[in-house]
This record gives sequence, C-alpha cells and structure tokens, in this order.
Amino acid sequence: MALSEHPAERHRQVAGLFTDRVRGTRSWDAQSPVADWAARDVVRHLTDWFHGFLASGAGIELPRGPSVDDDPAAAWQVHCDGVQAVLDDPETPQRELTNPHIGSVPLQTAIDRFYTADVFMHTWDLSRATGQDDRLDPDFCAELLSGMESMEEVLRSSGQYGSRVEVPDDADTQTRLLGFIGRDPFWSAR
Repeated sequence: MALSEHPAERHRQVAGLFTDRVRGTRSWDAQSPVADWAARDVVRHLTDWFHGFLASGAGIELPRGPSVDDDPAAAWQVHCDGVQAVLDDPETPQRELTNPHIGSVPLQTAIDRFYTADVFMHTWDLSRATGQDDRLDPDFCAELLSGMESMEEVLRSSGQYGSRVEVPDDADTQTRLLGFIGRDPFWSAR
C-alpha cells in the first residue's frame, strides 16, 4: 500500500503500522537495534520528545497516557491518538510551528517531516526487536533517503543519527535508508 501525500492520512497509515507492531510485542524488554534501548524505549522515545517539540513550537499540549514503564501500549495509543487529533483538526492547516533550527513551518508539514518520518523509521526498530515483519514502504524510504542525503552534514552534526553503516552497492532502498540513519540493516536480536 502506497502512503498518502497528505500529512493527516500519512500519519494515520504510518502510526497504524507502528500500532500493529506495539500490539504484537510480547516482550517490552527485548533488545532493539538502537544501542541501550529495549523495545519499550522505542515507544518512550516517540512519546517523549514530540511533546516538547509541539508545546514549544506551536503551543500545543498533547494528552499524556500512562507511563511507558507501566503500560507501553496504552502510552503509545494515547499519544498516537493525540497527534492524529491535531492533524485532523480543521484549524491545523492554518497553524505554524516555529523552531530555532527550522524557522516557521506549516504545522502539518512539521509533524509530517519530523515526527511521522521518525515513527516510520522507528517502526523498523520495534519490528526487528520483537521479531515482527520489518518491511517498510519502499517509496517513502526512497523519499526520506533522498531528502536526508542532501543534508547529511547537518543531520550528522545534530547527534540524532549515528554513523552511516555501509551496505552493499546493490542494496534495496530500505537497507540503504537504515544504513544511512546508522542502523545495521542485518541486526538481529540475540
């Protein structure tokens, strides 16, 4: 299934896949491909950082669910529903998010570019950690990779991405994206 170009619908699709992986998780303590992160930490990352990003940049307070330590699935669902409500709000297309690093950007564009893309990439982390289907939409992989390659120096200097992992020259787009963001595409849980 191709992902929508519309931010609200794309989030619904990407977050829906992540939600499926959350529901399929049997061990929240399973090691993830991100060093020092267990499966629950993947959820923690997504439910933590975005609150401050939206609050400081757009004055939006997302609802908070239970602690990820107590109930990662419920924490994710409350968070995910809150983000979707912002995207579905008819006022959102007229709102902006302002951040010292990116300037002023339409709110739905900022959510799509920074948050939905993050959920998309971390879907692989949770899937791989928990032994679930880790295939990602190849077209969105290509779109993200193209955009990130053009600003590699900025991304690397942000500290948000690890060193590039070399992959075979004939690797598919997902493998190349994972290597670019510092993941070993061939990582498996021990």
